[in-house]
Amino acid sequence: MITEALVLSAFLFVIGTLGVLVRRNAIIMFLCIELQLNAVNLSFVAFSRLHGMDGQIFVFFVMTVAAAEAAVGLAIIISIFRHYKTVDVGNFKLLRW
Repeated sequence: MITEALVLSAFLFVIGTLGVLVRRNAIIMFLCIELQLNAVNLSFVAFSRLHGMDGQIFVFFVMTVAAAEAAVGLAIIISIFRHYKTVDVGNFKLLRW
């Protein structure tokens, strides 16, 4: 049971990583980061079946941080869209060094 959950978690994390690396749309990149967070949550829950409820407590905190990140991230994306009229990360240099 735990092996299947960890394989699924790894697969979802790889899809999220590839999405962040390949896509240039800020919204798609944002969704891929959320997919990575959910993959980590799945692995925490899988490990909590072996080691107790500590993994599920971590999931609660990760979901809280992800909700805050979603609110702030979407606000930033909307602000960038209003200024540049696009969400393609190649078209603006606002967040570059």
